[in-house]
Amino acid sequence: MEKAVAVCGQAAVDLLNCVAQSPYDNDKCLRLLQALRDCAVKQNVKKFSLANEAKKEADEVSPKKG
Repeated sequence: MEKAVAVCGQAAVDLLNCVAQSPYDNDKCLRLLQALRDCAVKQNVKKFSLANEAKKEADEVSPKKG
């Protein structure tokens, strides 16, 4: 199984935290959204997943031992 690599993870977390903040800063969140988009394009990201989801998918695909 390949080791999972976090690509653009910090940019995604920053955007999510911005959205959750109160008061909401629309301009800041738009800048963070653009930063995430730029990262995704630069890194050729096709799909994001959460760590738990990635592990679950890997477990479903890999054969069970024993």
